[in-house]
Amino acid sequence: MSFASLGLIDRLLRNVQDLHYQTPTPVQVKAIPAVLGGKDVMAAAQTGTGKTAGFALPLLQRLVQHGPAVSSNRVRVLVLVPTRELAEQVLQSFVVYGKGLDLRFLAAYGGVSINPQMMKLRKGVDVLVATPGRLLDLNRQNAVQFDQVQTLVLDEADRMLDLGFARELNAVFAALPAQRQTLLFSATFSDDIRAMAANFLRGPVHISVSPPNATASKIRQWVVPVDKRNKPDLFMHLVAENNWDHALVFVKTRTGVDYLAAMLDEAGYAVDTIHGDKPQPARLRALERFKAGQVHMLVATDVAARGLDIDHLPLVINVDLPIVAQDYVHRIGRTGRAGASGVAVSLVCADEAPQLAAIEALIRQTLPREEEPGFEAEHRVPQTSATGQIIKKPKKPKKPKGLQAAPGDMHLPGKKTRPKSGESNRKPAAQRDAAAGKETSVTSGSPFSVQRPRSKPARQPVAAARQPAGKGAGGRGKRQP
Repeated sequence: MSFASLGLIDRLLRNVQDLHYQTPTPVQVKAIPAVLGGKDVMAAAQTGTGKTAGFALPLLQRLVQHGPAVSSNRVRVLVLVPTRELAEQVLQSFVVYGKGLDLRFLAAYGGVSINPQMMKLRKGVDVLVATPGRLLDLNRQNAVQFDQVQTLVLDEADRMLDLGFARELNAVFAALPAQRQTLLFSATFSDDIRAMAANFLRGPVHISVSPPNATASKIRQWVVPVDKRNKPDLFMHLVAENNWDHALVFVKTRTGVDYLAAMLDEAGYAVDTIHGDKPQPARLRALERFKAGQVHMLVATDVAARGLDIDHLPLVINVDLPIVAQDYVHRIGRTGRAGASGVAVSLVCADEAPQLAAIEALIRQTLPREEEPGFEAEHRVPQTSATGQIIKKPKKPKKPKGLQAAPGDMHLPGKKTRPKSGESNRKPAAQRDAAAGKETSVTSGSPFSVQRPRSKPARQPVAAARQPAGKGAGGRGKRQP
């Protein structure tokens, strides 16, 4: 099937051809005719399936063919997204797909001055891509009115609810015209998403192009068990050993992001960061440098998990697992896009066993484990299953009473030995803590540090120097992303 067979006008077909789009993706095949026909749509589509073009192309055509010109402080197509990064990505898609059309586009989000956005809205815009909070701020200041809205698009609706935008979304729904087209795109369909669709969509066309919550089939995924304190050293070791020089790296905290970025920079890697405390212009510059190949390693918190449109990304590294299992799907969805292959590696410590179990239950598969020699975890990561269970090791059976002592036994089972006068059966505190697996000393200087048993020395840091391709540590084969 071709794009021409979907009913798109010549101008859009030329723009698609200029982008070297050959064949529409499954979501585009189903969504474009439905949107062109003015129908509501409820679509389950993962990132990387071409869903943005699936709604942008037909909406651009409808803007050209239907309705009056937009008035001052009005908007004809309203696209709601959860993050600033996704707002910029969707805006650029409309700009590129709509080249040569006499239409105006704008992205509005927080973290930057509201005044330039208000100024651009004075002439009216055909397509406004906005985050819910900033949209309501603009509406309260009379910078945007909703009476000309023809189509509402909810992109990554599940993420908006996860981020707590339910109240803002209800306020937007209440202000929009009752007669409108509504398109809802979501990676997952929770009960809340279904309730929203039931309230605000009218007889929608249902589209599903992949199993719910599945990860892309061409992404090779595995887990490396490791103690938390050794994660930075293991990360640098794997990067050097496998000659990984282009990767998106996810860390749970801003402090962790800065710590790993400093290690990479010291080792000679071109690196930049994205996290919530970084100003929006700086975040956009970091992303553009990474996409252009000027930066080889981009270290980020989950603020970057969605909305990043990165072509040909071979590798995603999870130094920390996400708290929410669904975020794992969106993290690794940065690679293996549009049918390409990719690699996703996760460094997992014992404390993260519940997150690992939840992820495996969500994606319906058990992730293989590959221990790295020299980094074996002292605190073993429990076995997990694709049903979300943590599998505990069976307890050793107790010896029956009355047996003779085996060689090396201090006394017969069931009998107690009395301490000599002045002695005690109670072990020293350090021995008790070590035997119980408690951690009694603390290493400092790293956000990944945890308490460590006194009875075992700390691992020496692994050298973070680059190694040339084919010269991995220990002569082991390279994992090529």
